[in-house]
Amino acid sequence: MIYEMRTYQLKVGVMARYIEQFGRIGLPIVQRYCTLVGYWTVESGPLNRVVHVWAFDSVAQREEARALWWQDREWLDEYLPLALPLVESQESVIMKAAPFSPIR
Repeated sequence: MIYEMRTYQLKVGVMARYIEQFGRIGLPIVQRYCTLVGYWTVESGPLNRVVHVWAFDSVAQREEARALWWQDREWLDEYLPLALPLVESQESVIMKAAPFSPIR
């Protein structure tokens, strides 16, 4: 199992709208391709950020899922036009749990 941690830096003042749109439109689409482990809003340090972690069986399965995801017309036509104007930057980190990690 691998995990992808994605961090999005949002524009100031758009957090509520971003969270609402993702929960209502984006999440149902993304869940067709991967499993949500957790979703957080950042309350200290650099603000106006959301962090989410997704689970995949392998790097190959992640690549396959993302290829399908980026062909999904709902994602491309309905969600991205709403979300992209709210995002300043994004970061993606692929992680593998240590043998003793409670989440494996």
